[in-house]
Amino acid sequence: VQLVESGGGLVQTGGSLRLSCAASGRTFSSYCMGWFRQAPGKEREFVAAISWSGGSTYYADSVKGRFTISRDNAKNMVYLQMNSLKPEDTAVYYCNGDFDMTVVVGTSGLPFDSWGQGTQVTVSS
Repeated sequence: VQLVESGGGLVQTGGSLRLSCAASGRTFSSYCMGWFRQAPGKEREFVAAISWSGGSTYYADSVKGRFTISRDNAKNMVYLQMNSLKPEDTAVYYCNGDFDMTVVVGTSGLPFDSWGQGTQVTVSS
Protein backbone atom coordinates (compact mmCIF):
# COMPACT_ATOMS: atom_id res chain seq x y z
CA VAL A 1 0.00 0.00 0.00
CA GLN A 2 1.31 3.42 -0.98
CA LEU A 3 0.21 6.41 1.06
CA VAL A 4 -0.03 10.16 0.41
CA GLU A 5 -0.88 12.56 3.23
CA SER A 6 -2.46 15.98 2.73
CA GLY A 7 -4.45 18.66 4.51
CA GLY A 8 -1.84 20.19 6.76
CA GLY A 9 -1.35 23.91 7.20
CA LEU A 10 -1.00 26.82 9.58
CA VAL A 11 -3.76 27.32 12.12
CA GLN A 12 -4.20 29.31 15.31
CA THR A 13 -4.51 27.75 18.76
CA GLY A 14 -8.01 26.36 19.17
CA GLY A 15 -8.49 25.90 15.45
CA SER A 16 -9.23 22.78 13.43
CA LEU A 17 -7.75 20.88 10.52
CA ARG A 18 -8.70 17.71 8.71
CA LEU A 19 -5.89 15.55 7.41
CA SER A 20 -6.39 13.04 4.61
CA CYS A 21 -4.42 9.96 3.67
CA ALA A 22 -4.92 8.50 0.21
CA ALA A 23 -3.95 4.87 -0.14
CA SER A 24 -3.37 2.81 -3.24
CA GLY A 25 -3.54 -0.95 -3.39
CA ARG A 26 -6.19 -3.60 -3.24
CA THR A 27 -5.36 -4.64 0.32
CA PHE A 28 -6.15 -1.27 1.94
CA SER A 29 -9.49 -2.40 3.33
CA SER A 30 -7.68 -5.19 5.22
CA TYR A 31 -5.20 -2.84 6.85
CA CYS A 32 -5.38 -1.31 10.28
CA MET A 33 -4.40 2.31 9.77
CA GLY A 34 -2.82 4.92 11.97
CA TRP A 35 -1.70 8.51 12.16
CA PHE A 36 1.67 9.45 13.57
CA ARG A 37 3.55 12.70 14.06
CA GLN A 38 7.08 13.93 14.45
CA ALA A 39 7.92 17.29 15.97
CA PRO A 40 11.30 18.95 15.41
CA GLY A 41 13.97 17.29 17.51
CA LYS A 42 11.64 14.55 18.71
CA GLU A 43 10.97 10.96 17.76
CA ARG A 44 7.94 10.03 15.71
CA GLU A 45 5.00 9.15 17.93
CA PHE A 46 1.69 7.38 17.64
CA VAL A 47 -1.39 9.60 17.43
CA ALA A 48 -4.40 7.47 16.50
CA ALA A 49 -5.35 4.14 14.94
CA ILE A 50 -8.42 2.55 13.39
CA SER A 51 -9.23 -1.07 12.69
CA TRP A 52 -9.81 -2.34 9.15
CA SER A 53 -13.58 -2.13 9.61
CA GLY A 54 -13.52 1.19 11.40
CA GLY A 55 -15.20 -0.41 14.38
CA SER A 56 -12.32 0.17 16.79
CA THR A 57 -10.26 3.28 17.34
CA TYR A 58 -7.33 4.09 19.61
CA TYR A 59 -5.81 7.42 20.58
CA ALA A 60 -2.74 8.75 22.33
CA ASP A 61 -3.67 10.36 25.62
CA SER A 62 -2.40 13.71 24.36
CA VAL A 63 -5.06 13.89 21.64
CA LYS A 64 -7.94 11.96 23.18
CA GLY A 65 -11.15 13.97 23.02
CA ARG A 66 -9.73 16.40 20.45
CA PHE A 67 -8.82 14.23 17.45
CA THR A 68 -10.99 11.74 15.56
CA ILE A 69 -9.71 9.12 13.13
CA SER A 70 -12.00 7.71 10.45
CA ARG A 71 -11.78 5.83 7.18
CA ASP A 72 -13.68 5.27 3.96
CA ASN A 73 -12.71 1.90 2.50
CA ALA A 74 -14.69 2.55 -0.67
CA LYS A 75 -12.45 5.54 -1.39
CA ASN A 76 -9.22 4.11 0.09
CA MET A 77 -9.01 7.08 2.44
CA VAL A 78 -8.16 7.65 6.09
CA TYR A 79 -8.87 10.94 7.85
CA LEU A 80 -7.79 12.70 11.01
CA GLN A 81 -10.09 15.45 12.25
CA MET A 82 -8.13 17.64 14.63
CA ASN A 83 -10.00 20.09 16.84
CA SER A 84 -8.92 22.39 19.67
CA LEU A 85 -5.40 22.42 18.30
CA LYS A 86 -2.53 23.40 20.55
CA PRO A 87 1.00 24.61 19.75
CA GLU A 88 2.33 21.27 20.97
CA ASP A 89 0.42 19.58 18.13
CA THR A 90 2.85 21.20 15.68
CA ALA A 91 4.56 18.41 13.76
CA VAL A 92 4.78 16.58 10.47
CA TYR A 93 1.90 14.11 10.38
CA TYR A 94 2.14 10.73 8.68
CA CYS A 95 -0.22 7.87 8.04
CA ASN A 96 0.75 4.23 7.87
CA GLY A 97 -0.81 0.83 8.26
CA ASP A 98 -0.41 -2.87 8.79
CA PHE A 99 -2.52 -6.00 8.93
CA ASP A 100 -1.57 -6.24 12.62
CA MET A 101 -2.98 -3.57 14.96
CA THR A 102 -0.15 -4.15 17.45
CA VAL A 103 2.25 -2.86 14.78
CA VAL A 104 0.14 0.24 14.22
CA VAL A 105 -0.26 1.17 17.90
CA GLY A 106 3.36 0.29 18.59
CA THR A 107 2.97 -2.50 21.11
CA SER A 108 4.66 -5.07 18.87
CA GLY A 109 7.88 -3.08 18.67
CA LEU A 110 8.06 -3.81 14.96
CA PRO A 111 8.84 -0.90 12.66
CA PHE A 112 7.07 0.07 9.45
CA ASP A 113 8.95 -0.65 6.25
CA SER A 114 8.63 2.87 4.88
CA TRP A 115 6.96 6.25 5.35
CA GLY A 116 5.39 8.81 3.06
CA GLN A 117 6.34 12.47 2.87
CA GLY A 118 3.90 13.54 5.56
CA THR A 119 2.01 16.80 5.88
CA GLN A 120 3.09 19.74 8.04
CA VAL A 121 0.77 21.02 10.74
CA THR A 122 1.75 24.25 12.46
CA VAL A 123 -0.29 25.66 15.34
CA SER A 124 0.50 29.24 16.26
CA SER A 125 0.04 30.54 19.79
